[in-house]
Amino acid sequence: MTTASICTIGDEILIGQIVDTNSSNISKALGSTGVKVTRMLSIGDDRNEIIDNLTSELRANDIVIVTGGLGPTKDDITKAALAELSGSSGYVEHQGQLEIVHRILKARGLDMLDINRAQASVPDRCEVIINRMGTAPVMVFRFGEEKFGHAATLYSLPGVPFEAIGAVGDIIEDIRKHYSLTDIHHKTVMTFGVAESALSKMIENWEDGLPSDMHLAYLPNALTGVRLRLSIYGGDKADEESRIDCEISKLKEILGDIIYSECDDTLQNRIGTLLRKSGKTVSAAESCTGGMISELMTSIPGSSEYYLGSVTSYSNSVKENVLGVPKEIIDVYGAVSSECVAKMAEGVKRITGSDFSIATSGIAGPGGGSEEKPTGLVWIGVCTPTRTKTFSFLFKGDRKRNIERFASSALNILRKEIESYINS
Repeated sequence: MTTASICTIGDEILIGQIVDTNSSNISKALGSTGVKVTRMLSIGDDRNEIIDNLTSELRANDIVIVTGGLGPTKDDITKAALAELSGSSGYVEHQGQLEIVHRILKARGLDMLDINRAQASVPDRCEVIINRMGTAPVMVFRFGEEKFGHAATLYSLPGVPFEAIGAVGDIIEDIRKHYSLTDIHHKTVMTFGVAESALSKMIENWEDGLPSDMHLAYLPNALTGVRLRLSIYGGDKADEESRIDCEISKLKEILGDIIYSECDDTLQNRIGTLLRKSGKTVSAAESCTGGMISELMTSIPGSSEYYLGSVTSYSNSVKENVLGVPKEIIDVYGAVSSECVAKMAEGVKRITGSDFSIATSGIAGPGGGSEEKPTGLVWIGVCTPTRTKTFSFLFKGDRKRNIERFASSALNILRKEIESYINS
């Protein structure tokens, strides 16, 4: 199987100044092509470190993809390091990329400077894939067996994300021309409501019975739940898909409605799909989640078809005067209570005219908790066209993580109630 390593270059990544999104996007593209990514590595702006690390990665992999360090300023040293690594004796100017540099500068109303022109200069032992979205070209270095013990290819991309991702298609095309690729098949199942450790116990026997060439990965996330990914490397694609689908069918029998999707999905997208198909609508009343439910729901394109709106009722006065929660309920039971969230959900459903509604009230922390109502406690109310139900959860985390868990738990309850109503 063809293997690859993805390396990012730049101190700004190592010190946390920017987030590396290039590696994950490139990895997805390689995986769908049949290239197995074995490693992701971040390297600082040090010439020796760049050369030493890339040498190691080229020895271990068929392909190395590098992003970053190709700008026009003196701190961008990747090109010089690659020239040394490849044994280049000098630089040549690539006319195709130079024309792109001219065009970009002209469009911006800028004059051509020496440092701009230098962007089109490349080591004489590399091939060039023109970067039509920026000034630095994609450089391709091909190495014979004598250098690393096997034939290897290094692709050097700009670090700017839209330029790096824009070049991936050309790189994939080049890889297909030079490597015999086998299929990699992944299937993702999204679960929610069971922690990773508990989930692993639930499916332990199923997991132990998986074929030896089928690999399972657990990928937990506070907002989307635990993603289960089954993978097979190599083999016939149709056969791979059939075998994985067979195992997924067994898994569904074990987990039931803990599974909310059989693709890489989110709770809010699943809810949107259900509402679109049924022609129903939803609204939200949020206290402790502070608008996060609304943010998640409206992150889906076209959500205005089914998401009518929300009331962020952070204060008790808004709960009473806008949502219509009786003052005596808050006086007797408190804002963080089953009684309060039930009235909140009913109130926003009445105000917006939605078919479904969801409400949250809790204690995100770090302060505000008590022995009776500790930090991390949340009450969730949900209204359907036929009933109102409430649920409570207690989480242990910091404020941000608690709010994420409050919101995602509310969405999961909403999802299950919509499914129950539709299927009744």
